[in-house]
Amino acid sequence: MASENSSQIAKSDFRVRDGENILGLFLKDRRARLDPGALGFPTQRRRTPGLRREEVAQRANVSATWYTWLEQGRGGAPSVDVIDRLSNALMLTPAEREYLHKIARMPVTGRPPTAYEITDRQRRMLDALSPCPAYIKTAAWDLVAWNAAANAVLTDYTSLAPHERNILRILFLDPETRRGLVHWERDARHAVETFRLETSRTPMAEPVQSLIRELSDGSEDFARMWREHDVSYYAQGRKIVDHPDAGTIHLDYSSFSIDEQPGLGLVIYAPATAADQTRILELCRDLR
Repeated sequence: MASENSSQIAKSDFRVRDGENILGLFLKDRRARLDPGALGFPTQRRRTPGLRREEVAQRANVSATWYTWLEQGRGGAPSVDVIDRLSNALMLTPAEREYLHKIARMPVTGRPPTAYEITDRQRRMLDALSPCPAYIKTAAWDLVAWNAAANAVLTDYTSLAPHERNILRILFLDPETRRGLVHWERDARHAVETFRLETSRTPMAEPVQSLIRELSDGSEDFARMWREHDVSYYAQGRKIVDHPDAGTIHLDYSSFSIDEQPGLGLVIYAPATAADQTRILELCRDLR
């Protein structure tokens, strides 16, 4: 049995953000998704779905009492080895495993940069990527730079006030954006999942907590998706835009980190076909 609580701090400042025990909620949600029968546990006389706490503890080789404390936010930060065993016990995906490591061991307060300086080189890079829409975003998904193609195809960012230039705020609170995405539900869910994972990698600053509260209050869809505690990698995928002037545009997107400025990310949307590229070029010409 692991000595999981033998050298831990008495009172933890880990895992609780904005009054919410995110670690406990995530663990509870993930054990509720497992099938007891498929894992060799009896299925009769169960009042709730999924595994019981003691069954997760058994699979992870930790004490049931300590695991209960962990879900309740009463213990200190678990060791890397224990988190790995919990990940295996809960059959987590690679993204979920990374997320568990982050929320279980990382302090949740900090002072991230209040402003980012976009260099001339980065602006030239964005312009050179046309006709691929591209932008640079912060860890809180605030947009700090974009090219003309992004402005023409995705959203007219120049018409927005600086505080409104946030990907999630636009996605969930702007009706035109919602109408313009052919697979809005899928795209929005993926955005929430990747935002949750990305914000676990850095201290959860007040602006991010404030954004989550704002979106939860202003969008039932965001509140519902946020409560599901799903996580995934941004990486790459396809987005289909129904543009009011150009019709349907298929975009294959990829995301990249900017090494010299931690917290910033570059997202590029490549036109999927020559026809998509032509539509984007025509939109960009119309803006001149």
